[in-house]
Amino acid sequence: MVVLRLRKRADAIHELECLEEARELEGALERAVHLCPIFGSHTASIYDRRRVTVSTEDTPGTAAPPVESRRAGRELVLEVVFRPLSNLLVPVFARARVTPTAVVLANAVSGLVAALALARGELLAAALLLQLKTLLDNADGQLARVTGRVTLTGRYLDTEADLVVNAAVFAALGHVTGKPLVAAVAFVALTLVLAVDFNVTELYRGQRGLLAPSPARSGGSVERVLERIYAVSFAQLDRLVRTFSERRFARIAVAEPSPERVQEARLAYIDGLAVNALANLGLTTQLLLLGVCLALGVPEAYLWIAIASLVVLVPLQIRAERRARAVF
Repeated sequence: MVVLRLRKRADAIHELECLEEARELEGALERAVHLCPIFGSHTASIYDRRRVTVSTEDTPGTAAPPVESRRAGRELVLEVVFRPLSNLLVPVFARARVTPTAVVLANAVSGLVAALALARGELLAAALLLQLKTLLDNADGQLARVTGRVTLTGRYLDTEADLVVNAAVFAALGHVTGKPLVAAVAFVALTLVLAVDFNVTELYRGQRGLLAPSPARSGGSVERVLERIYAVSFAQLDRLVRTFSERRFARIAVAEPSPERVQEARLAYIDGLAVNALANLGLTTQLLLLGVCLALGVPEAYLWIAIASLVVLVPLQIRAERRARAVF
């Protein structure tokens, strides 16, 4: 894994002050286009793909709070429960020199063991292991930022490990419920929901100049292999979601000659409320709901929750198009 690090300068930039200034400017923009400024932040992604940033910590073992770029939405369960808990683990991992890759692999193992327990009918054990998986999944990115070990290899590995775990969990759900077809549909539905969450949030950030740069390529063999897997498993889905979104918007803006009006409509088309709604369909929330269903002894109920999550996208798309039309 390639380590990307920036050493501190003597005349260090005050990041928090710059961040506050950026938030004030963005708040003014959001109010101007009737966005929803009361919500906080969320890392939107398919399978919780994180917006990576490079830590400015000079020493990898230093257990300082993670520095993150401002996020577009807020997944309440993540922010209220799992992020505070993962924040407690990060300094421990940093002092023990545990690598982010090790944490990613540990969360994947936790998820796969949870799937095995689920297939064997050990529902409570599976529920607890899935929450452990979520906790570790939220710690690995923060650990990478704190220790200055943010890499493309880690990002690909984290994303693809989540895909494998989710596939195993839904296969186990199909086995334990005796409804493999429903489980397969639920898996596809959740994958689409997470893809929409990721891509809509990235579009929202891009339209508002909030995108952070990705780590540089290392050119290593592991990175290239993971990148190819990513291209096969996610890139086409990302392209499908963005193409659908753009074509729906183009149907609304087809007769609009003003670039300024088109840009205003784009800001209305993907707004803060939509991003926050999608954030709360994220993987952390999904695995918590699955854990609750398992603890209550009704694993089949979660399959219908996952399918219902896909249905929620319909009114969100209708709302987005109405908002864009209102601008024109």
